[in-house]
Amino acid sequence: MTCSHRATCTALACACAIVVSPAAQAPTRRPAERLDAIATVFDAFRTHAVVALGEGPHGNEQAHAFRLALLRDPRFADTVNDIVVESGSANDQAVADRFVRGEDVPPNALRDLLEQSAGAAPAWERPIYVEFFQAVRDVNRSRPADRKLRVLLGDPPIDWSLVKTPADYRPWGLQRDSHPAALIQREVLARSRKALVIYGDGHFQARRERPGRSLVGFLETAGTPVFIITSTFVDLARFEPAVASWRAPAAAMLQGTTIGAAPYEEFFGPAPPTDFFRANPRLEDHYDAVIWLGPSSSRTMSPILYPRCAEPDYVAMRVGRMVATGLPPTVRERLAQECLSAKPQP
Repeated sequence: MTCSHRATCTALACACAIVVSPAAQAPTRRPAERLDAIATVFDAFRTHAVVALGEGPHGNEQAHAFRLALLRDPRFADTVNDIVVESGSANDQAVADRFVRGEDVPPNALRDLLEQSAGAAPAWERPIYVEFFQAVRDVNRSRPADRKLRVLLGDPPIDWSLVKTPADYRPWGLQRDSHPAALIQREVLARSRKALVIYGDGHFQARRERPGRSLVGFLETAGTPVFIITSTFVDLARFEPAVASWRAPAAAMLQGTTIGAAPYEEFFGPAPPTDFFRANPRLEDHYDAVIWLGPSSSRTMSPILYPRCAEPDYVAMRVGRMVATGLPPTVRERLAQECLSAKPQP
């Protein structure tokens, strides 16, 4: 039957319809293939100056172990110039530079640097973040002066003494994606360098949203393509049965694969109720590849630093910042519980 498009044929009254086969509606998906996780990062740098690597849940030890293995791979320092991290404010960039170059810094300088980030919660007061900076310093020991790795602190230069209310904090919170994007354009791209960006995965979503609002959205709006890798403990075998036999950490490409078709919300919870997310509901709409860190039962979290977290001055500072940014006073009890869990057992 043919359809004649006459003026008398309306959307409701036309007696014929175009029939689209199910195969035409949904393109065939190929199975996701297990790839070497470290090799996937280096392959990305062949075509991109900026590779974004999501942390997964902040503080998990499995992603940290992967980052250390990547950093210590002999290819890393010959490929990458800069590492952009969420765990530190631009106020302390000079301290970070001196530390990773191997220069002497005051005993508590690195601890203070991590505590002064623009995040109100104690995300970075965990041994793994100190260890990462130390690992960069160790790698740099054998590097010539002009080929040492640099760690760029991505958080904006917040002045916490001026933050008393959520309204005071809002301008700083709004910069936590735009500031690192501008930093990368200025310190990395303008100098023809390459950077690994280590941030929470949420900072990399919505790459094609315009105007861009995420870190990657800002970069790609300005014309810089970013290769984005999300990290997860989600059971990928739900989408690709072969994952059940994979050894972690493992990587997989997303575009056109069974895992790439997985709903965004299965990984990050309900998506923002915007037209963009309604039109881009799949994991592959936001990320290029995934690193699977193992089943959720294997995840372990680095404890908060003890006894620092039990010191009255620290508690007053950390609780005060969390409450000032809008969290309820009950954060004091939560912090105390986490600190108690970090206390070494006799």
